[in-house]
Amino acid sequence: MDTLSVIILSGSPIIGSFDFRSRVDFVRVPGVIKLRDGAYSSHSLSLGIEEMLRLRASIIEHTADVFDPDIVIVDKEPLGLRGEVQPTLEMLKERRCRLVLGLRDVMDDPASLADEWERKHAVAALEELYDEIWVYGKAEVHDPLEGVCVPDGVRDKMLYTGYLKRELPNGDSTAELNPFDEEPFILVTPGGGGDGMELVDWVLRAYEAHERPLFPALVVLGPFMPTEKQAEFKARAEALRDVHVIRFTPVIEKLMNEATAIVGMGGYNIFCEILSFDKPTLLVPRVVPRREQAIRARKAEAAGLLTCLPIDDYPNVERMVDALAELPERQPPSAAGFDELLCGLETINARTEEILSHRKTRMPHYSRLSLVR
Repeated sequence: MDTLSVIILSGSPIIGSFDFRSRVDFVRVPGVIKLRDGAYSSHSLSLGIEEMLRLRASIIEHTADVFDPDIVIVDKEPLGLRGEVQPTLEMLKERRCRLVLGLRDVMDDPASLADEWERKHAVAALEELYDEIWVYGKAEVHDPLEGVCVPDGVRDKMLYTGYLKRELPNGDSTAELNPFDEEPFILVTPGGGGDGMELVDWVLRAYEAHERPLFPALVVLGPFMPTEKQAEFKARAEALRDVHVIRFTPVIEKLMNEATAIVGMGGYNIFCEILSFDKPTLLVPRVVPRREQAIRARKAEAAGLLTCLPIDDYPNVERMVDALAELPERQPPSAAGFDELLCGLETINARTEEILSHRKTRMPHYSRLSLVR
């Protein structure tokens, strides 16, 4: 697809930290953060949430209008945050743009998801607006619409792509990030870090206890962890010989590749990274405001892909010490024997080429717009 152009719309404040290939660019919309009670707040601007949503919706619609894509891929929320994407979808539907909803392997527990989607009129959007639903996972692991009453026509639109394989980035920029040289180490990552304080605290408590010999730990706090908690964890780590803490790296894949084992929370991205780099893994999933991580961790453990330690056991130091001590000797995900677990990108590329091959564009190039919140 040498003639494909891509625009990514994202509210992530770190979208500019990543390298994109040629003919791929991004538009940064004002970001929002989800609070522990499930409410949303502006990430940086002094705007109320309603003003923020109007601003985001305007940027999204104007970008889509000018870019005039052949395919739109919307991430997770069928109508966007509080319906912000609906006007854009309706506009592009009239232009016969191919509308795709991308879903993670796990959304939430069935009862909560069913209630939420009924409130947001999501099922109607799947029926009336979307042409396809791409599930970035395997049906053998989990059905993201389990327990949600959707018509057969909606299920006919579903394509299980497989998980999205991560690759090592180009260059060699992690030499200064790995403080343990050739020594085996455990990588601890709470993802963005905004809700990972308990995990990091629990791991540090285990190393502070000195109850059993443990592999050294490299902790990547995440860019969204509160500044005061970052300072607290860094100070505690400085008193420990076998723990090193950094705030963030855009090339965490290299550290995962170097690590002996991984400790994380259970978000979709780290799950794909764990599968890609095939390391023994301990997940400590959150359970609020959604049970997505807990469901993913439980299903993955049942499939033999990793080990799960419930957050309900926090801050039981003995449980964490035992889990960390046993982790390096556990089996990697590949030992579970799944076929084509990481074929997501190949499936998506093949389907995209198929769609574009049947479209007649007005411009001498094809284009795709991906909306990522």
